[in-house]
Amino acid sequence: MQLTYEYVYVTKTNISSKVLKPGTSFHEVYARASSIAPKAFRSGRISNFWGGEWREEGTPNPTYSPVDGSQIIGPSLLETDQAAAALQACVQDHFNWLKVPLSERKERISRVVSRIRENRELLALLLVWEIGKPYQQSLVSVDRTTEGVAWYLENIDWMLAGRGPLPGPVSNIASWNYPLSVLAHSMLVQMLAGNAVIAKSPTDGGVAALTLAMSFAVDEGLPVTLLSGLGGKLSSVLVRSPEIGCLAFVGGRDTGGQIASELVRTDKRHMLEQEGLNAWGIWNFSQWDLLAKEVKKGFDYAKQRCTAYPRYVIQRDLFDQFLEMYIPVVKSLNVGHPLAVSHPDDPIPAVDFGPLISQAKAKELYSTVQDAIERGGTPLYRGKLDPNNFIEGQDTSAYLAPHAILEPPKSSSLYHAEPFGPVDTIVLVDTEAELLAQMNVSNGALVSSIASDNLELAQKLTEHVNAYKVGINRVRSRGDKQEPFGGKGASWKGAFVGGKYLVQAVTEGPPGEKLFGNFPDHHTYPSLEE
Repeated sequence: MQLTYEYVYVTKTNISSKVLKPGTSFHEVYARASSIAPKAFRSGRISNFWGGEWREEGTPNPTYSPVDGSQIIGPSLLETDQAAAALQACVQDHFNWLKVPLSERKERISRVVSRIRENRELLALLLVWEIGKPYQQSLVSVDRTTEGVAWYLENIDWMLAGRGPLPGPVSNIASWNYPLSVLAHSMLVQMLAGNAVIAKSPTDGGVAALTLAMSFAVDEGLPVTLLSGLGGKLSSVLVRSPEIGCLAFVGGRDTGGQIASELVRTDKRHMLEQEGLNAWGIWNFSQWDLLAKEVKKGFDYAKQRCTAYPRYVIQRDLFDQFLEMYIPVVKSLNVGHPLAVSHPDDPIPAVDFGPLISQAKAKELYSTVQDAIERGGTPLYRGKLDPNNFIEGQDTSAYLAPHAILEPPKSSSLYHAEPFGPVDTIVLVDTEAELLAQMNVSNGALVSSIASDNLELAQKLTEHVNAYKVGINRVRSRGDKQEPFGGKGASWKGAFVGGKYLVQAVTEGPPGEKLFGNFPDHHTYPSLEE
């Protein structure tokens, strides 16, 4: 028996011998976190932090794990006046931190990195329960955090030469999908550069992992402020407050656009990373075994990544060969409970992906797929969930198997917008000009790639792809350490980050300096360092 999506939102599995891996239940994991940071992880709520204290203020937010729909412990949501008080404390932290020499900052942050490494498995399990990321992929997220910050610790001296902290703290608003390797990583580098930081903890998921990582920073006396709350109540503080020296945002275009419109009247430093429809363009290509590996790897974390590739633009004459490669790959994907095992002694499974972030997101994306089909798109592949990959009786309403739609109609959002889930769209073209036009439908992307046997032609095509990073016969990623990252068009606004560019974005240099970035009055793109 296999589950069908007509009842994906309410289904409970009924044929399975799987059990939860002993020692990995949310409450066991939460108890371990509470034993390490008891003031941060109280009974029934996760605390906010400002002014040197873990705070119980705020309204507890009912939170449910996407893994099995069970209720887990979430953040306490603050009001605007509470956030404003926290910001004033953060400003004082900023001026106190200015007095701390770089050598001491490095020592303290190095100890934080060591504490994160020591608690690698615990942080990964928190990520599994909060955002549904498979355990092995969660371990990678933790490792990218520590390895990235360690690189900055080794290189910060020359990157800060002739530069100083901003006049006010750095404000961070980030999405739920990378609370450690993007948000915590950035915050630690911002503090290493001499700034205090204030961050909105993501309310959709990831707050426990972020809080545990930042509790190590608190123990070392780092200038951290953590706030949970609804964007509408906190944005006036975290975006518009004149005390803020810089704003770092990661999220969707709707919210990012609103923030950009608020910043247009100011000269506030900012980095706004937004979504884009990243695409593979396939032309004069025959290396299908190579592409198959990229396609399978691309489904990691159910494509809930800003650098996922959900669109394939294919030379029509190659479509049959593409299908011969593509369909076996999507059929081979292992989708299921990230912590379910057949026997208690079995290792945690290496599923390709687990749930989407919520039942609501799974329902919304499934409806989007159905709408595209009703408007004329062709269902190329519609996967089904295998009950044997779940625990008997568990809620599977946040899970969605892979789907692929051929020629989504222009009236469908799948034609021009990122689905942020395991849904691919495929468009066939007859000319190189059509290839480029279909790769560029979203007015800018973060990454894209050209697959071609003709490397000279591929290089020429990359020059016309409206993405910041363009690969040839390989995917591009956000990158860490020295590799810069930014975007083109509506996918990015403001300063670029990565390596020295991240440090430049959160520090002040010589008078009249222009930052590398995507700004309304100039577009300065650094060469991509490999």
